[in-house]
Amino acid sequence: MESQPSTVPNPPLQHIAFILDGNGRWAKQRNLIRTEGHKAGAKRVQEIVKYAFQQHNIPYITLYAFSTENWSRSKMEVHAIFQIMKHFLKERRPALIKNKIRLKTIGDITRLPKSLQKLLNEVIEETAGFTHHTLCIALNYGAREEIMHAIRSLPKGRNVTEWKDIEPYLYTAGIPDPDLIVRTSGEQRLSNFLLLQAAYSEFYFTPTYWPDFDEKALDKALDDYAHRTRRFGGS
Repeated sequence: MESQPSTVPNPPLQHIAFILDGNGRWAKQRNLIRTEGHKAGAKRVQEIVKYAFQQHNIPYITLYAFSTENWSRSKMEVHAIFQIMKHFLKERRPALIKNKIRLKTIGDITRLPKSLQKLLNEVIEETAGFTHHTLCIALNYGAREEIMHAIRSLPKGRNVTEWKDIEPYLYTAGIPDPDLIVRTSGEQRLSNFLLLQAAYSEFYFTPTYWPDFDEKALDKALDDYAHRTRRFGGS
C-alpha cells in the first residue's frame, strides 16, 4: 500500500523578516519629498516592532533597512536615511534596554558613517546579554555579498560538504532562518535579501506601502501564515 505524504504542523513562529518597501512612493502619493516617506517608515518600524514583540511575542524580527544597492540613490537621500537611522537609535535606545531587546546588525556596516557605526556598536554592546527578543537590522546588506563574505571567511582547506559548514560564517550566524518574510508595496521579489536563509520561508506580499502597514496589517499577515501548512519539502 502506497504511503500517504506527511505534512509537518506549523511550529511557533520564531522569526519574521520585513522588506520595508514603498516609503518613497508613499511620500510621492502625498506630494511630499522622499525623506518624509523615510521618516514615516521609521515611525512605523517603531510601532510594528513594539507590537510584534509585546502582543505576538515573536523572538526575532529582521528589518531590511538599507541594501547594498541603495547606494545608487542620490547622496542627499542616502544621507537623510542615515540621519533618520541615527535619530531612531538614539530615541529607542532606552526602550531597547528597558525591554531587554537585543540589537544586532547584518551586513557590512564599515561603510556607514562613523557616527552611525559608533552608535550601533554601543547599542549592540549594551544589549548583547538579552536573549528573549532580538531586533536585527540589515544595513548595507546584500545576500550575494554575504555569501562571498562567508566563502572568504572559511578557514583555508575547510571542506564544505553540508549547510552547517558554511552557516557559521554568514552574517546571520546564530539567528534562526525566517519563518515568514513580509514585503510591502506590491513588489514580489526578494531583492538580494536572505537568499540562503529563505530556502523554506513563507512569503507574504501586500500592496500596502510600508508607512501604512499597521498593526491590523500585521495581524492579517500572521493570520494568513497561521493557515498555511509548511511541508519543508516533505510532501
